[in-house]
Amino acid sequence: MEKHFSWFDLLPGFKNGDSPVFEYVGAGWSNMHAGTDVLAKSAPLLPASWMVFIFLTILALMARRGLDRARSQGGTLQYVPDDKLGARNLMEMLIEGLLAQFEGVLGDRKLAIRFLPLMGTLFIFILCCNLLGVLPGFLPPTTDTSTNWAMALVVFMVFNVAGFKANGMGYLKHMMGPMLAIAPLIFVLEMIGVLFRPFSLQLRLMANLNGDHMVLGIFSEMVPLLIPCVFLALGIFISVVQAFVFTLLSTVYVGLSVAHHEEEHH
Repeated sequence: MEKHFSWFDLLPGFKNGDSPVFEYVGAGWSNMHAGTDVLAKSAPLLPASWMVFIFLTILALMARRGLDRARSQGGTLQYVPDDKLGARNLMEMLIEGLLAQFEGVLGDRKLAIRFLPLMGTLFIFILCCNLLGVLPGFLPPTTDTSTNWAMALVVFMVFNVAGFKANGMGYLKHMMGPMLAIAPLIFVLEMIGVLFRPFSLQLRLMANLNGDHMVLGIFSEMVPLLIPCVFLALGIFISVVQAFVFTLLSTVYVGLSVAHHEEEHH
């Protein structure tokens, strides 16, 4: 298959995916398919993840600087938005919108605020990674299993720890069902469902992003004018939807883990 151009090929050690770091860390998806290294040879995804990380760090520092400047005014003036859509206003609108969504899913504002740093970070990071794929010469890091597994396993650990913290051993007891006779069977089925959650999170994100990028590449080569614009808009839409789906499902898993504790006390 013809190799696609990548800006990261200009980096020392990343030409044609020759970097040993990329070979073992950033090519998880291709390693699952013996004899194929399409993604490994098309664009190194590891530096793309770092690029998104650096961009978001700079954006966060700019937003924090704007917030500190507003707080320094004191009184009610610190709550007045800036005249322009700067980093502070952008992040405030985004965080407020995400908090409202999380509160609607979890049904508790305090709980939503508690998990906002993790879920909000996941959404923003995944969104930026996805959108990177619509830029010429880039592939989204979320097309690789190593990136998605890292996020999915963090979510897996968080919702299980939250479940044990809220319910204690009742978290496991809830998985056994109401009838002792079939408790072992129910427990096994519940455990399979819980263990499958991180796999479904990473697979759904990777498959949709790979499929979208493949379709855009095919039509761009067949009809290089006008038609790709339609799929480019579709790609942006899918990028937003998939970031939202990953984050929403993660929030639902947290809600399911902590809800048992509340139900047992009603």
